[in-house]
Amino acid sequence: MNNRKSFFAGILIGLGACGYLALGGLPGAIIFAFGLIGVVLSGSLLYTGRAGVMPLSETGSLVMIWLFNILACVLLGLLMASLGGEPVERAQTAIAGRLAQGPWRSFLRAVGCGLIIDIAVWMYRTTKNILPVLFGVPLFIVCGFYHSIADVVYLVAAWKWSPDILWYYPIIVLGNYAGCNVRRLILPKEQ
Repeated sequence: MNNRKSFFAGILIGLGACGYLALGGLPGAIIFAFGLIGVVLSGSLLYTGRAGVMPLSETGSLVMIWLFNILACVLLGLLMASLGGEPVERAQTAIAGRLAQGPWRSFLRAVGCGLIIDIAVWMYRTTKNILPVLFGVPLFIVCGFYHSIADVVYLVAAWKWSPDILWYYPIIVLGNYAGCNVRRLILPKEQ
């Protein structure tokens, strides 16, 4: 059941990423929020929604969530690549820009995303108010932060291999994890 919930979360985030690629800019960032809103309302399992709340003893479960999230996003990235056009060009531009940032800046941008997503999901869980999610997603996008699950759609849709991806993607995953755990470090009793 958890694998299905994780796969479904990947579909939702992947659809949000596809919307962002289709529209670009602030309208695309707002449309992207559909993905995370869908995740929190459906109770599906997203890596960046769980990384800040799961105990270290459940690292294996978190890895499985991540794997099923990215599997769904690979499929949506392939769909976008097959459609071609402006969304693919946006994906290529986004990936080129991300790789140009280098490891340290990419890590920091991923930390920022993880922090925002964790806080938005935490606020939703504690208040059942969807507004933090609605504003949190466009916030991380306009700040230029990187989301490890959505980036799978961009990487696949861009359809250009670079050896830099070998350092880039693991750094984004770790950066998201670090950002998702900032709140836990500051407010440990809030868990």
